[in-house]
Amino acid sequence: MEPIATLGALLGLGFVSGIRLYSTILAIGLGIRFGFLDVPSGLSHLEVLAATPVLAVAATVYTVEFVADKIPIVDSIWDMIHTVIRPVGASILGMTAIGPVDPAIKLAVALACGFVALSGHGAKATTRVAVNHSPEPFTNAGISLAEDGLVLGGVWLAIEHPLITLAVVLVLVTLCVWLVVKLFRSVAAFARSLMGRVETGAPPG
Repeated sequence: MEPIATLGALLGLGFVSGIRLYSTILAIGLGIRFGFLDVPSGLSHLEVLAATPVLAVAATVYTVEFVADKIPIVDSIWDMIHTVIRPVGASILGMTAIGPVDPAIKLAVALACGFVALSGHGAKATTRVAVNHSPEPFTNAGISLAEDGLVLGGVWLAIEHPLITLAVVLVLVTLCVWLVVKLFRSVAAFARSLMGRVETGAPPG
C-alpha cells in the first residue's frame, strides 16, 4: 500500500473515530471478521480488532453510546467526557494499524489521527449543543442516526478508497475547524453581551 494511500486510510479512520470511536472499532472488527472489508497489507495489524474480546468490549460500550447519544443534554455530557477519549483512541488506533515502524513515523501518525479526530469531535459536539436547543427530540435522534451511518460509510471508504478519503478528510477538517471557531466566537460574543447587561443592570434578552 502506497504511503499516501495509507495516510488517507489512517486519517479517514481517525476522523470517524472522533465522531464515534466505539462503533468505528466495532465496524472495522466485524468487517474483518466476516470478510466485508479487504484490509490492505499496510494496515494488516487492524486484524487485532476482529478478536472476540475487542469486539465484545466495543459492542458493549457502543450500545451504551447508542442510547446516550439519542438523549438531549445526555449526548452533550457524553461528548464532553469523550473530548480526550476519542482523540486518544484515534491515535492508538492509528499506531495499531501501522504496526512496528520507525518511532518517529508512529508518533507522526498518532498526532495526525488525534488531530483529525479532535476536529471531527469538535464539530459533532458543537453541532449537538446547538441542536439541543430544539424543543423536540426527533432532530437530535435523527442527527445521531445520521452520524451512525456516516461512521459505517467512512470506515468502508477509508479502507476501500483511501485516496478519495484523504481528499474528503482534508475538506472536512477545514470545515470543522471553521465551524468550531465560528461557534466559539459566537458564544464568546454572547457571553460578553450578557456580562455587559449584568454590569449595567439591563434585563437579558
